[in-house]
Amino acid sequence: VTALSLIFMSVLLAVVGFERKSDTENAAENPERGRNAAGEGKAAALDGASAARRSGGWKLAEEAACREDVSRICPKHSWNNNLAVLECLQDRKDETEIASDCNHLLWNYKLNLTTDPKFESVAVEVCKTTISGIKECAAEERGKGYLVSCLVDHRTNISEYQCNQYITKMTSIVFSDYRLICGFMDKCKDDINKLHCGSVNTGEKDIHSQGEVIACLEKGLVSEAEEQPGQYTIKEDCKKSIMRVAELSSDDFHLDRHLYFACREDREHFCENTPAGEGKVYKCLFNHKFEESMSDKCKDALSTRQKLIAQDYKVSYSLAKACKPDLRKYRCNMDTAMPRAREAKLSYLLLCLEATVHRGQTVSGECQGEMLDYRRMLMEDYSLSPEIVLVSRDKGILEGHCQKALQTLIQETDPGADYRIDRALNEACESVIQTACKHIRNGDPILLELQYFISRDWKLDPILYKKCQNDAARICHTHGWNETSEFMPPGAVFSCLYRHTYRTEMQGRRLSRDCKTEVQRILHQRALDVKLDPELQQRCMTDLGKWCSEKTEAGQELECLQYHLDDLVSNCRDVVGNLTELESEDIQIEALLIRACEPVIQSYCHEVADNQIDTGDLMECLVANKNQKEMNEKCAVGVTHFQLIQMKDFRFSYKFKMACKEDVLKLCPNIKKKVDVVICLSTTVRNDTLQEGREQRVSMKCRKQLRVEELEMSEDIRLEPDLYESCRQDIKQHCQNVVFGNAQVIECLKENKKRLTQHCHQKVFKLQETEMMDPELDFQLMRVCKQMIRRFCSDTDAKNLLQCLKQNKNSELMDPKCKQMITKRQITQNTDYRLNPVLRKACKADIPKFCLNVLNNAKDDNELEGQVISCLKLKYADQRLSPDCEGQITVILQESALDYRLDPQLQLQCSDEILRLCAEEVAAQEQTGQVEECLKINLLKISHEGCKKEVLNILKESKADIFVDPVLHTACALDIKHQCAAIPPGRGRQMSCLMEALQDKRVRLQPECKKRLQDRIDMWSYAAKVAPAEGFSDLAGQVFTSPAKSYILSMLAMCVVLLFLMGLLCGRITKRVTQELKDR
Repeated sequence: VTALSLIFMSVLLAVVGFERKSDTENAAENPERGRNAAGEGKAAALDGASAARRSGGWKLAEEAACREDVSRICPKHSWNNNLAVLECLQDRKDETEIASDCNHLLWNYKLNLTTDPKFESVAVEVCKTTISGIKECAAEERGKGYLVSCLVDHRTNISEYQCNQYITKMTSIVFSDYRLICGFMDKCKDDINKLHCGSVNTGEKDIHSQGEVIACLEKGLVSEAEEQPGQYTIKEDCKKSIMRVAELSSDDFHLDRHLYFACREDREHFCENTPAGEGKVYKCLFNHKFEESMSDKCKDALSTRQKLIAQDYKVSYSLAKACKPDLRKYRCNMDTAMPRAREAKLSYLLLCLEATVHRGQTVSGECQGEMLDYRRMLMEDYSLSPEIVLVSRDKGILEGHCQKALQTLIQETDPGADYRIDRALNEACESVIQTACKHIRNGDPILLELQYFISRDWKLDPILYKKCQNDAARICHTHGWNETSEFMPPGAVFSCLYRHTYRTEMQGRRLSRDCKTEVQRILHQRALDVKLDPELQQRCMTDLGKWCSEKTEAGQELECLQYHLDDLVSNCRDVVGNLTELESEDIQIEALLIRACEPVIQSYCHEVADNQIDTGDLMECLVANKNQKEMNEKCAVGVTHFQLIQMKDFRFSYKFKMACKEDVLKLCPNIKKKVDVVICLSTTVRNDTLQEGREQRVSMKCRKQLRVEELEMSEDIRLEPDLYESCRQDIKQHCQNVVFGNAQVIECLKENKKRLTQHCHQKVFKLQETEMMDPELDFQLMRVCKQMIRRFCSDTDAKNLLQCLKQNKNSELMDPKCKQMITKRQITQNTDYRLNPVLRKACKADIPKFCLNVLNNAKDDNELEGQVISCLKLKYADQRLSPDCEGQITVILQESALDYRLDPQLQLQCSDEILRLCAEEVAAQEQTGQVEECLKINLLKISHEGCKKEVLNILKESKADIFVDPVLHTACALDIKHQCAAIPPGRGRQMSCLMEALQDKRVRLQPECKKRLQDRIDMWSYAAKVAPAEGFSDLAGQVFTSPAKSYILSMLAMCVVLLFLMGLLCGRITKRVTQELKDR
């Protein structure tokens, strides 16, 4: 080392040749003369070298021009070392000024160092072995300073210690001024002038900070790449020189003079303990670039440096060194299809090596570490990607070039492989990562906001890429595609994989299980946000703005598009329809819905949820258990939304589509809406059922699924669009506070039926008619009476469930709520015979025969308010009905006698009288016939003629059968058992038996029975007075229904016989007189 220092000092003295102070002063006064003096100094090199050996040498610190500055700025121990003084003065702080004479002296000193052949001869002597090993340097022409420049270029390959130290010292001199870099001035002179980069005032600013000129050229190069307005195109030779200078200064930040001066204080603050060399200080400063305390000038300088790295990875010393073997091994810089400049870009290196890692090949850990750092760097500052800067000037949505530029950035950084790359995500989610995701190792992929871009390139999802690479090659024919190809359709491969995800064995090639799982995972993620589905976002952007601008929460945009499906443009409607159809097959795609429904799934649907293939079973289970206590509001809303969407197209219901696809094509062509398809198929099934002997045209599997769909539709009025639209105003008016679901709105409309608008009233009536024919479709009845159906009607056909419940209504085991619901349905049935299928069938012949005038005055789809049933009751009293019809009317009479609400006409005509005369009986709600009994007792007090007539009809009907009079039947039950046990009920036989017993003094009836019978006789007598027979048929009916029918008929018979005998007698007398007259 001592020998090297002596040689170096001798050369310094030789090339400077300044022994007199006057020369220095003259040089300071006249720069041109100074340069000449420097030239003269060369001639005295040899003598100067000898003098250096004898006297210890010439020293910068002793020169009058610099003596004061050196003593003020530089430490004393460095004064004897000219290079140390030089480094001290040129690395001073900005606010520290030095004399202009000293500046010029330093300039000539450095210029002579870099251009004198003697300086080059030292390099030849010290670096003899190194030069012979570097062919490029050995071939350089001597005497022009090229050799030293070449050694600087290849300093990373120098292993000789003395040579390395010598060249390191030279680099600090060379890079302090762009004019000292070999060939730089010749190649960039015009560009410097065009860009006004030479405008640094050497009189006011340190002329040895000419790194500002290089920084100016570097910024010009960056502006050109970003295509900024008014940018100047730098010549190719100068571009190469700029990048070469940046590359040469990549290992030590001291060599980038502009960055060094801009970041000196920041280096002391953030990277005090970071040693210089191998680019470590650069990386340390890059990592602290966005710290609040980082100075703006340093940030700007660091950004420029990073932008140069983005254009040429070799500007990063550490990256180029760490990845050089891998780049060569995997031929990342030998793609003949790419221009050479493209290969040098950082993006190309990252894409190539990332693809290598995704393929499972080995990239050194050191290189992967460097890649991670620079991927994070690109993610942290968008301005490092020229394409993004270029297109982001136009504000608006991400489309076209901007989206492509961002997509390229995500490809380069590959954040899907390691969340740490995204600084914002890492910081924002740190707490979640440490808790909920603590099992995720560094480098494992997790769900990111970056899915927007990951969804547009399947290779950005490392797990998907790994699991599906073979499937993509086998099914989607991706053989031979370059991993970094710019011509690969971004969504083509995933679309192909998606199309084969749900294929059955019958449909051909299918994905492997692992790949299918990953494709389903991506589909589940896409359902969270329309932006994660490229095709959906592209086609539906207009509709999103039109219909869904206020829907910003996760999943809301897709729900909004589904809700407005009929209003969407055709392209958007098609893609939304396809996605909805896919959801119906695998509802787990709806991740938010599945999360909300987790309690219900765990309690009721865990078996179907665990299946690898869903096929619609999970959604069907959720619908079936929609009203369980575990069901929360979010889950219920989500399930109902899906049900509503299914109504728009039968294809959206996967199980229904698969079961009935062929039947729909055959029987209901050109029908798309699910509700219309259900109506079409159910009508076909009903017609085929009614026509006995006809074979069913709807297949068995379709009929089963059709049943499921009908039951689901009965739960919510919104699932029957026609009914919902017809009654929308009525719902607002009468059922505003009633929540949807559980058929509660439908039940509310039924209860307010008399106040509904005509159109809604007709729709509700048709619904009730359908429900009475098929009680399983009556959701409220089935829900409330679920347990009672299991108890009493487990073996009963679905069509006869209501009939079974009615028969067991008064059982002690009957649930009160179910009993109340059964009564409601009975009241509804009695308003119109069409709502009672059993009665309608039994009285098919009797109704048109006896009640034709009522039918002629009736309006379609409107209740007859019990008029037909009242008509049949009167004919029952006249004993003129057919046996089947009489049996059904008997049941109705018995039920209505116990509960006045089951008699529509009585309730209609006597509502005011009941409240006035029988309020206590109504309040008791015992349903034992007490209200009717009250009306009978208060018959004389009834003022309303219509009500009085109805009560008289009740009295008339009670003559026909004692069962129709529950109060009398209860009072006389014991007497019937003893006195009339052999008398069959019906046609007034048991009533006649009791009346005869009442008249027979030998028979002792129960006091209560005797009293009730006497009251009935008085009532019947009064009824006969106030309501005399209106015709012969009415008179005959009264006779035949009278308890004294036998007595009346016998008396009538005696009168007829008497009249006959009198006729005979009178006839004989008349004939005899006539004969006597003839004889005369």
